[in-house]
Amino acid sequence: MKKRTTGSLFVLSGPSGAGKGTLRKKMFEKVPGITFSISCTTREPREGEREGIDYHFISADEFQSRLERDEFLENADVHGHLYGTLRKDAVRVLNSGSDILLEIDVQGALQVREKMPGSILLFVAPPSFEELEQRLRDRGTESEERLQIRLRNARWEMEKAPLYDYVIINDDIERAAEELEGIILEQRKNREARR
Repeated sequence: MKKRTTGSLFVLSGPSGAGKGTLRKKMFEKVPGITFSISCTTREPREGEREGIDYHFISADEFQSRLERDEFLENADVHGHLYGTLRKDAVRVLNSGSDILLEIDVQGALQVREKMPGSILLFVAPPSFEELEQRLRDRGTESEERLQIRLRNARWEMEKAPLYDYVIINDDIERAAEELEGIILEQRKNREARR
């Protein structure tokens, strides 16, 4: 009798402006059979973001209530907004045998690693800190004060990259997407070989 296998939990993180969201979207175009975990957040939607597609946009009170009921696999305060991944959503996908990808911050990734040691952590890094700063400035969505907070946090996050299983330098989005795709397919192959 064949042993039922759970899926793999991939965690994609890195500093704001590293290109995580773009990389994730490109990867989903190419890699079948992987589910995106939709995080909860208390921040307002950015232009083009949709409820239930990009995030679950909830109030701070609802977030706190879910936190008190221990519903989150991970949670973090990022740039003054709360983010969290619902445990039940991730466990349901993994138990179905499918892979799941979480796009979360470094604080959350380290919590996931602690709670689920078999998770695969993928860090997306900019080619340089200067390039990261330019990307954030080009967005034009932050005040100078908020930009400085993001840059300070980015330095801390980049110091944590050695704790990850893989570091992907996003110097070219197509190349970085191919690297991410290759990592996921290799991990699947290794999992199948262990069955």
